Amino acid sequence: MFEWVGYIKGPEGTPYENGHFVLDITIPNDYPYNPPKIKFNTKIWHPNISSQTGAICLNVLKSEWSPALTIRTALLSIQALLSDPEPDDPQDAEVAKMYKENYSLFIKTASMWTKTFATGPKMEPREVIIKKITEMGFTEDQAKNALIKADWNETVALNTLLENL
Repeated sequence: MFEWVGYIKGPEGTPYENGHFVLDITIPNDYPYNPPKIKFNTKIWHPNISSQTGAICLNVLKSEWSPALTIRTALLSIQALLSDPEPDDPQDAEVAKMYKENYSLFIKTASMWTKTFATGPKMEPREVIIKKITEMGFTEDQAKNALIKADWNETVALNTLLENL
């Protein structure tokens, strides 16, 4: 079993826009034959995600999983769920009720939760990130190239560099 941390951005045009959501990913020993277990670590107001535990109600993570699917596919499916909630198959009944009965309040609440809980990490200046990586023994060009490919995410860039050793 492997424990990973994933990140997704809130989709544009949704109350989750500009949100930086952290997900806990548990990959079972029999993956890809069984789906990863994924839950939100970041608090979120969404009918298909528990506002208490972060559990996600999404068929592709349960009955519709196929060994042909990947972690990337699962994350993209979760991001799509943020754009298109399914309040008739809720994980959080209170949120689903608000979504169906008072949509404008749902939007306000989801936006407030995004601004409150999904602010994401504070970005350091690029020079500082490059310096940190070069101090680990990588060249400046290696650091810059990895960071550009990783959209300046230091952890992803460093993991990529370490995997290529």
